[in-house]
Amino acid sequence: MKNVLSALRAPEHQDRVLVERLTSDRTASQTYTYGHMRAWADELRQTLHGLALPPGSRVGLVAGNSPEWVAADLALLSGGYTEVPVPLAFSAEQATSLLREVRVCVADAAGAAKLEAWGLAGSAELVLIEPLPKSAALDGAGSPESPGSTDPDRIIKIIHTSGTTGAPKGVKIRAAGLGALLASLDEVCPDGIYERYLSLVPFSLLVEQVTAVYLPILRGGQMVLLPQSVPLLGTSGSRAEEALTWLQVALPTAAVLPPAVVSALDKAVRAGGADATALFGASRPPFLMAGGAPVDAEALIRLDAAGLRVHEGYGLSENGSVVSWNTADHWRPGTVGRPLPHCSVRLSDESELLVKSTSLFAGYTVEDPTSRPVDDEGWLHTGDRAAIDEDGFIRILGRLKNVIITGHGRNVSPEWVEGRLRSCADVTDAVLFGDGMEHLTAVLLTPVLHGDTATHVEYRARAFADENLAETDRPERYVVLTDDKSLRERYFTVTGRPRRQLIFDEIVRPALRRAA
Repeated sequence: MKNVLSALRAPEHQDRVLVERLTSDRTASQTYTYGHMRAWADELRQTLHGLALPPGSRVGLVAGNSPEWVAADLALLSGGYTEVPVPLAFSAEQATSLLREVRVCVADAAGAAKLEAWGLAGSAELVLIEPLPKSAALDGAGSPESPGSTDPDRIIKIIHTSGTTGAPKGVKIRAAGLGALLASLDEVCPDGIYERYLSLVPFSLLVEQVTAVYLPILRGGQMVLLPQSVPLLGTSGSRAEEALTWLQVALPTAAVLPPAVVSALDKAVRAGGADATALFGASRPPFLMAGGAPVDAEALIRLDAAGLRVHEGYGLSENGSVVSWNTADHWRPGTVGRPLPHCSVRLSDESELLVKSTSLFAGYTVEDPTSRPVDDEGWLHTGDRAAIDEDGFIRILGRLKNVIITGHGRNVSPEWVEGRLRSCADVTDAVLFGDGMEHLTAVLLTPVLHGDTATHVEYRARAFADENLAETDRPERYVVLTDDKSLRERYFTVTGRPRRQLIFDEIVRPALRRAA
C-alpha cells in the first residue's frame, strides 16, 4: 500500500483531479484534486492521532460512496489503523456484529445517520468527517504516514463476508497481501483504462476499493462517483438499467459491472440493435470488467460483436479479491480467465479450486462452518468447483455445497443455470432449486408485477430454457416475484448472494405444496 500513498503524494499528481462526483442534473460535477484529497486525509489523520489510539486499532468507516469515504480511507491507511468498512445497507444486527470491537467510528453525514438508526450512535466515539478544509495547504507532498504503518504484515482492513447466520464475519487483510494484489493487477491492466473509472457499487466491497480507489491512484487517474441521490447497484432502489444511463452520461474509461448490468447491457443491444457507437457516440467504449457471479457466455459473445467486450474475472476476499481475470490480451468467454501473476491454482480430487498466492488473508474474526481453510501447504480451499483447460483458463462450475443432485441422480450447477436465466427479458435475478426432487424449480425476480406479468415472464423463461439449456438443466416450475427492497433485504446478502435455504423454506416449499 506504500505505492498507493506515494502516488497520492507525487508532486506531478497534485493538480490532477482524483475524485469527481456527478450531480443529478448531469450538467455539473464536484471535483477534488490529488492535492485536495491528500490534505483532507492528512487533516483527518491528525484528528485520529489526537485520540491517542494505539497502533493497529480497529476504526469503523461508515460512509457512502463519497469523497469523504475516500479521504477517511486514505487517512486510515496512512495512519497505521485497521479499517473496518461497514455497508450502509447492513441491518442493525449485521452492523453491530462487525463493529463489536470498534471503539472509534469515522463517518460522513449518511454514516452518522445510519449509526443512529442502528442504535449504535453511543457505542463508539464518532469522528464526523468534516468538509474539505478551506485552508488546506496544497503545495508539497504533505506529511508522511505514521512510522508504524510500514509493517507489511499488519492488518489494514477487516472486510465483511457472509456467515452461517445473518451476522457477518470479518476477513483480515494484510498490508503486504493487498500490495501484492495491486502490483499484480497493475502489471496486467492496459494503459489508460483508469483515466476515468466509474464506481457503481459500494466502496465497502474490497474489490471496489481495489478497482475504484487504489488502481486509479496508482495510475494517476481519477474515480467518478454517482450522484448522492442515485442508489448504488445492489442497494435498495437500484436498477441495472439505470446503470446503463450513467455509463453513457459519465463516459468512463473503465467500470466493473455486476452480472445483472451485463445482462441489462446485452438486452439493450439485442432490443435496439445497438452497438458501441450507438451507446457511447464517438467516444471510445469503456473497458468493462465483470465478476461476482457467473455471466452468460453467449451474452459476452454478443456484446463483443457489438464492440463492447466484457472481461470476466473471479475472486474472493480471502485472496484480497481478484484471483483470475480475462485480460485484454487473453480473453475467453465462458471462463474467468487465467490466474494473476501472483497466484497459483490447482484442482483437488473433488474438482475444488485451490488458490495459493502472496495476497492470502490472515484469518477471520470469527470461525464458522462457512470459513474457507488454508491447508498445511498454503492452499486456500475456495469451496468452488472448477475446471482448468489446457491453456490455464478457469471455468467456475458452482459452489461445492450448492450442487443440486436431482431425484434422478443428475448433478446440476445452479449458478450456471441462474446466469443463463438472467439473460431472459424482464428477469433481474434467478435462484434454482431441485436437490432430491424430481424436477427443478426456478425463482425469478422481475422489476414490477402487475396483471399477467408473472405469466409472461414465465412463458419467456420457458421458451429461453427450451432453446438454450439441456433438458437436465431446465426448470419444470417457476415462481415469479417482484424484485423489491423488502425481498432483497430478507432473502439476499448485502453482496447479492441468495440465502438459498431461507428462500426454499419460505418461498419454494409453500409454492410446491400449493401446486401438489
